[in-house]
Amino acid sequence: MSIVKIPHLSLVALIGPSGAGKSTFARRHFLPTEVISSDFCRGLVGDNENDQSVTKDAFDILYAIAAKRLAAGRFTVIDATNVRPEDRKRLIALAREYHVLPAAIVFDLPERVCQERNSLRADRDFGPHVIRSQIQLMHRSMRGLEREGFRNVNVLKTVDDVANVVIERQRLWNDRRDDHGPFDIIGDIHGCRDEAVALLQELGYAVAGTRDAPQVTAPEGRRALFVGDLVDRGPDSPGVLRLVMHMVAAGTALCVPGNHDVKLMRKLRGRDVRISHGLAETLQQLEAEPDAFRKEVADFVYSLVSHYVLDDGRLVVAHAGLKQSLQGRASGAVRDFALYGETTGETDDYGLPVRYDWAGEYRGEAMVVYGHTPVPEPEWINRTLCVDTGCVFGGRLTALRYPERELVSVPAARMYYEPVRPVAAEPAPQSAARDAVVLDIDDVLGKRIIKPRLGRSITIRDENARAALEVMSRFAVDPRWLIYLPPTMAPPATAPDGDLLERPAEAFDYFRSEGITELVCEEKHMGSRAVVVLCRSEDVAANRFGIRDDGRGVIYTRTGRRFFQEGETESILLARLDRAMETAGLWQHLATDWIAIDIELLPWSAKAEELLRKQYAPTGAAGLASLRATRDWAAQAADRGLDVADLTAKLQSRHSAVERYVEEYRRYCWTVAGPDDLRLAPFHILAHEGATTLPNGHRWHLDIIDRLCDADPGLFRRTDRRYVDLKDPDSERAASEWWHAITTGASEGMVIKPVDGIVSSRKGLVQPAIKCRGREYLRIIYGPTYTEPENLARLRQRGLASKRALALREFALGHESLHRFVEREPLYRVHECVFGVLALESEPIDPRL
Repeated sequence: MSIVKIPHLSLVALIGPSGAGKSTFARRHFLPTEVISSDFCRGLVGDNENDQSVTKDAFDILYAIAAKRLAAGRFTVIDATNVRPEDRKRLIALAREYHVLPAAIVFDLPERVCQERNSLRADRDFGPHVIRSQIQLMHRSMRGLEREGFRNVNVLKTVDDVANVVIERQRLWNDRRDDHGPFDIIGDIHGCRDEAVALLQELGYAVAGTRDAPQVTAPEGRRALFVGDLVDRGPDSPGVLRLVMHMVAAGTALCVPGNHDVKLMRKLRGRDVRISHGLAETLQQLEAEPDAFRKEVADFVYSLVSHYVLDDGRLVVAHAGLKQSLQGRASGAVRDFALYGETTGETDDYGLPVRYDWAGEYRGEAMVVYGHTPVPEPEWINRTLCVDTGCVFGGRLTALRYPERELVSVPAARMYYEPVRPVAAEPAPQSAARDAVVLDIDDVLGKRIIKPRLGRSITIRDENARAALEVMSRFAVDPRWLIYLPPTMAPPATAPDGDLLERPAEAFDYFRSEGITELVCEEKHMGSRAVVVLCRSEDVAANRFGIRDDGRGVIYTRTGRRFFQEGETESILLARLDRAMETAGLWQHLATDWIAIDIELLPWSAKAEELLRKQYAPTGAAGLASLRATRDWAAQAADRGLDVADLTAKLQSRHSAVERYVEEYRRYCWTVAGPDDLRLAPFHILAHEGATTLPNGHRWHLDIIDRLCDADPGLFRRTDRRYVDLKDPDSERAASEWWHAITTGASEGMVIKPVDGIVSSRKGLVQPAIKCRGREYLRIIYGPTYTEPENLARLRQRGLASKRALALREFALGHESLHRFVEREPLYRVHECVFGVLALESEPIDPRL
């Protein structure tokens, strides 16, 4: 048995004449999707795998498929003869274009074996000279495979060699996806050993021993990760090297190389390099060190990997950063980008290279942490962060604690090296990239797959995205305010009998089936859903949301439109909310200077006036008028002796139903002369600085909301509630009786939720809330006469599956958008989820819901 080692991400060329067994080998060792066969591509083009006349077109398809797979980071095998250098040249070019390693498996079997095998195949009608020619061509160039660019070459010479091979896929050195940290990612040290020790101690590392023999103990489970540029400019580059080399050897740290480290390594290995940018100081410091140490340094830097992909691909660390297309790949171009970034070839007024703004264009899923170019303050740009804060230039040495996203830094003792260009004067990189807070249509158009931290991946279809774009582009508020859109809410299963379509019992049964027994039933206010985002000042709005000259908050609808077209009403309501927050001490209690709240804004007519005037009122008026006329005609018919008793009773019943319909929608309307006539009914604290609060239990939410309501009873309407223990039949019965009582009054119904907030069961994410609406209220939804037996029978057939799935997907996206905003992810990442909720609203569901 022989082992053939192949890089986990590579382009593998199977090389050998017809009959060598390449296709059989490929079927045995690789997935069908990983293998691209030239014969198969001929069949696609010419309906015959042996039709040599379509070979050119077939290989065009083969290369196109290979390119798509390599671009996606997929292991790819090319099953063709590949015996000529010119055939393999295209494959080497593809591997280089997509920064993957090319590998070759050569089938150098005896000619007689290939001839015998082909003679047994009826579909191979070419003569023996073809195989002989292929073998000759292969032998002429076999020794040059490595010169052609193949990094991994394996030659199989016998049938037994082929039969006994074991393929072993090896991860690239940069692939540490199974390493989940946590990490302390430390910026450019540049010889500042004292500051490096101080920062490690600030991070909780115990540093003992001597300068020449340091001993570092990491906090439980944590490791340091140095982003390179350990040397040059600072007072003690050898001391920094000893410290880092010890930590890497002991397993308490990882390190990637910086460009200064690589330049030093090349000099120590005898290469001719330019002595500049602090290298002279490092070489002078190393003169006092033994030769063995200098060799150890050169070997250490040489061993470092250009970048690391960590934590299931969520984190990438490289000295100068790394754009998405290069992450987890291996080539000279990848290493150059990781060391130097991407430059224009020009220099600025200080003689330093002008760089492209790769971070401004970055749209990858992974968080990228890097150094190389010092910045006054670390700033997140599209999930990228530079942690080089110019310690050697008198700034600070900074670390990012991952996954906590906490920045820790220590100040430099002094300026050790005068920067050529002041750190604060760092020019904007050259790029056609837009500002990181500007959204682009390409961020949302087309089919998209979003991976929230709750539930499964969510697919946004292109047609739904286009429908959402129409709404958002024409009517939405400034998207920087849009950190959340409310989800739809699922109703309970339909009551199987009686004159009720919905009732609490079915909602209770659902939660009971999910293993949940503690519920809260909250009164459902009949108003208009709204989201309030409020900042304590306009400065907070500018600094946290990037919004200037648009007040210090907003009230918007569930489709992202501003609730009030004129700003005065909004400003008054926000000012009263701010005073209530102050009075209740909630700004201090929550330790925040902004807050987002999910509310119901009352009355319903405040937002639905047009709907009432054009739909509900005309329906009610027309229904009453027509039924009056019909009853009059029925009365005249009765006077003439016709038996219309059944008709009269039915007409009377329908007239009564329409009257109740009119009475029901009027119940939720009152005259609004100004802001003082409006009421806010908050029911969820969505988020504030440092916290996404949707996962908090509902007792917490209602306690905060009660404090708010007590601070301004004239503005806020309290949300009444009942707690239910499903193990106690009396508790369940009391909640149902309360629901009957409030739905005969001025309430739409109630919302039933798990007390613990967000809950998952063995089946997955549990519905966060189920709405249970009253019998009379549903006349507004389904029409005045929906309670007639034949109508109820149709409505009882409504399908819940799609609605419930939609509710869960929208809730997961809302939860994700809040998390991304609180964690200061770029606007496009937040907006991806917000836009997704709006797009899902165009998903078709059962109209009976």
